[in-house]
Amino acid sequence: MQTVTRNVWTDTTLRGCNPSMVVTRAGVVVIDTPQLPTKAVAMRQAAEEHGPVRYVINTEHHVDHIFGNYYFRGAGPIVHHQGVADNFMEVTPSLDSYDYAHEAIPTDDPEGEAIFPDRETYFADPGRADIVFTGDLTITLGSHTFELIHTPGHTPGQLAVHVPEERVVFTGDTIFSECQTWLMGSNVTQWLAALDRIAQLDVDWVVPGHGPVVTPDYLARQRANLVDWVQAVADAVASGWSREETVAKVNFAERYPVDVGQGYMMNHIQTLNAGSIWDKLTAGRPA
Repeated sequence: MQTVTRNVWTDTTLRGCNPSMVVTRAGVVVIDTPQLPTKAVAMRQAAEEHGPVRYVINTEHHVDHIFGNYYFRGAGPIVHHQGVADNFMEVTPSLDSYDYAHEAIPTDDPEGEAIFPDRETYFADPGRADIVFTGDLTITLGSHTFELIHTPGHTPGQLAVHVPEERVVFTGDTIFSECQTWLMGSNVTQWLAALDRIAQLDVDWVVPGHGPVVTPDYLARQRANLVDWVQAVADAVASGWSREETVAKVNFAERYPVDVGQGYMMNHIQTLNAGSIWDKLTAGRPA
């Protein structure tokens, strides 16, 4: 795992999210879990070398941030915002989250097939929350403070985890660093407000949901990406383009690659991003 500070590690090289951990004198806090089975098992072992896992915090409900919870069961209480609990493993009607997790195994984690649970076994106990909260929540562990800040936008239960003693914030998918941003069911108006809230934090490092660790300056880049998507689709709507025309013509594929191992999803991202914004704008709802 990459060292961010003396007590903070993350892994930006895996298919899935950037799973991270913070070591305190009273144990370890894991923030998001690896999607790939062998990587989840390895991360748990690595964390436990530093002490007991005291909490597992998920920043959102999407499969790439929570599937590894299955392999962390019993390691420490799992913490979710209510929005994560309400939407656990749901993405879009066209994407089956369990199948999406399984299809990565042959290419990205073939050894994980032996420990990949069948659908019934997984959903019987996937690693749902032991602690569910609304609003914000502060956890103190040892000499470290974990400020769980509700930052809806990408998802309804989105969290940022601010650790002031380390001058680090883990944003989940509020930040996609140097890779394609997935919009789909997001609320861009809320997302922009979430970026504003994160920008108020006094930090040196931002650990995104995907892509390399960045400094707070990157928040402006993420904002620009969101605004450009909405403006392009708004212009399409104003020009009278149909949904089909908008999906065909509004495309930001050249701007960034797709995150690790998911290059084949580029057209899917462009289509769903443009289509979801078009649906909202033409229905008179915020993008």
